[in-house]
Amino acid sequence: MEQELVISATGLTKVFRDFWNRSKAAAVNDIDFEVRRGEVFGLLGPNGSGKSTTVKMLLGLLYPTSGILRVMGQSPRSVKAKCAIGYLPEETYLYKYLTAYETLDFFGSLFGLSAAERKSRALQLLDMVGLSHAANRKVGEFSKGMARRIGLAQAMINDPDLLILDEPTSGLDPIGCREVKDLIKTLKARGKTVVITSHLLSDVESICDRVVILYGGRIRAEGALSDLLAISEKDTITLPHLQEQDLNEVMAACRKFADADQIDLEHPRMTLEDFFLDVVAKAKQEAAGTAGAQSGNGVAAYLSAEPEKSGLLEQLSAAVPPPAKPVEPEVPAESADTAILDRLKEEKAAVTPAADPAPQEDLSEANSKLSALLNDKRDI
Repeated sequence: MEQELVISATGLTKVFRDFWNRSKAAAVNDIDFEVRRGEVFGLLGPNGSGKSTTVKMLLGLLYPTSGILRVMGQSPRSVKAKCAIGYLPEETYLYKYLTAYETLDFFGSLFGLSAAERKSRALQLLDMVGLSHAANRKVGEFSKGMARRIGLAQAMINDPDLLILDEPTSGLDPIGCREVKDLIKTLKARGKTVVITSHLLSDVESICDRVVILYGGRIRAEGALSDLLAISEKDTITLPHLQEQDLNEVMAACRKFADADQIDLEHPRMTLEDFFLDVVAKAKQEAAGTAGAQSGNGVAAYLSAEPEKSGLLEQLSAAVPPPAKPVEPEVPAESADTAILDRLKEEKAAVTPAADPAPQEDLSEANSKLSALLNDKRDI
């Protein structure tokens, strides 16, 4: 069964013009591509090839000069389409005087999430990106890597169906890079669609299903990585470690089918990323401390859960408060609008009805006494 189209571009063109409406540059020039649900799609190319322009058109920030572009079957300008998109820009733009928790709470409010849901998701995301210990720190104090982590968290606060990541691993350490790739794989398994632009081709190679390579605003190559990168003229055989005598016998057998200069013999190597992570894991076992960003604790529960049922069941389940986490970072009361609303509700509930008015005869008696006192003062 063919998967649903999430992005469809036909003849997509974007021409930038000068003040006199003269064509200045064709950033994107008549490209066609499709992205299906559950795919991890790589949008690649050197600087100035049209990647960022294409992403801005997907987000509805730029209008195509010509061509047809649909995101989830709708125009990119549609508010409904935008509500289902999560976006991480190349540069992380955050309000530097907000804390990490306040940042996620603010972006959650833009999507109309309830106060309880915003709090639950914010705490899960902070835990996921390894910033629970910095929940109450202002993001203006964060390093580039920590700002990148909170930027990734805000891109997923709405549990998007389409996640667009522009250089997602930029500024992250190898631990953060691995966690981002694991997250993308989890989202793919859940049926989410991810579009990635990156110059780190090793990251793209390890997670993308298909790629498009742009140059000069045109598509120069596209297809599944398994097809594009395969070298059909050669075969690789991997064997366990052999003694020298056995190895010589294997090489002699290989020479019956190929010349000696066509046969390569070398030991397999782990990637530098795997070696780095192994060194860090050993350091953690020795209880070595760090003041920087910490490893995340898995993918946020609401991101890895099965998709919720729609209709009445969804409305009823939305009314149920999310389960409390075993350990939550302290959230300052003054940092959340919801806390202010809660205090106002408590104060309103604490107000008791005013006492019953005094009987009419008691008021008359009091007035008589007051008149008598005033008369006494006049006599004096």
